[in-house]
Amino acid sequence: MLENKDQQRTSLGDLGEFGLIDHLTKHFDITHQSTIKGIGDDAAVLAFPDEQIVVTTDLLVEGVHFDLSYMPLKHLGYKAVMVNLSDVYAMNASASQITVSIAVSNRFPLEALEDLYLGIQTACKNYKIDLIGGDTTSSNVGLVISITAIGHVSAQNVTSRSNAKPNDLLVVTGDLGGAYMGLQILEREKEVFKVNPNSQPDLEQYSYIVERQLKPEARKDIVALFASLEIFPTAMIDISDGLSSEILHICKNSMVGCNLYEEKIPLDPQVISTCEEFDIDSTTIALSGGEDYELLFTISQDDYSKIKANPNFTVIGHMTQQSEGAHLITRANTKIPIVARGWNALQSED
Repeated sequence: MLENKDQQRTSLGDLGEFGLIDHLTKHFDITHQSTIKGIGDDAAVLAFPDEQIVVTTDLLVEGVHFDLSYMPLKHLGYKAVMVNLSDVYAMNASASQITVSIAVSNRFPLEALEDLYLGIQTACKNYKIDLIGGDTTSSNVGLVISITAIGHVSAQNVTSRSNAKPNDLLVVTGDLGGAYMGLQILEREKEVFKVNPNSQPDLEQYSYIVERQLKPEARKDIVALFASLEIFPTAMIDISDGLSSEILHICKNSMVGCNLYEEKIPLDPQVISTCEEFDIDSTTIALSGGEDYELLFTISQDDYSKIKANPNFTVIGHMTQQSEGAHLITRANTKIPIVARGWNALQSED
């Protein structure tokens, strides 16, 4: 759908592995003093005096995590970086370096990989990240992307999933459900295109949720905001698999329960209207949709005054004793156990 049949195609075999790496990474700049040695040697060399190092890796596989019929390669490169940076920020850390490894089939010409790396480069520039290494190899299953992100944080500021306490407030950044509903719009337009390849989708009325799916932004700003407001979250996690799954992760790791209030869950008007169009319950989408890459965290009630007027934050519930379990308090004031129905890359097809 997005492929230009007349575009120039340069075979990857013309460059070889090391020539390909040199070509794709030649425009990346080094910006961090902690990057002592980047691409071009057997290994990168980093120096982080007096700080703890945060490392995270995510693997994205064509046909499982992305569909190139509507995901432009530039957007894919950008999103692949965001997925990893979000995990670093969820530790209350600053991200500084990434490595990028790809496995690619011979159906991809050099120009396609240039688009992919242009998205990666844009993410690096926007988030001030150094690309310091990686690998390339061939694939017989399409495109596979593995990115490792490295960050740093002072020992006293590390935030895990395991320190939430009963009576802590449960807070979320931004709004939820947009990425999943954007995916529904793109999947619907893909089916329309199969029937009528000459159709031109009009996505303007869905621009916000489509962008939430194709070009999410990791919440680097929240880490800086915590510091300026002198807030230290007791637990934190990024919302990649859906709100319900992430709440249960915090509950399990912190050995607490939770009351989540349905009426407090932040939803963009475009999410609400699109859910109505698809006849889907918007609360279900917020709970199980995933890929929002917002941050879910807990704070002491003593810190409530620091966040109550801030538009970045919404208090959506509070933690309880573990014996009370995790529940959704509906608008009708009924109590429903929270069940993890988020997306699982390892689940089998029914």
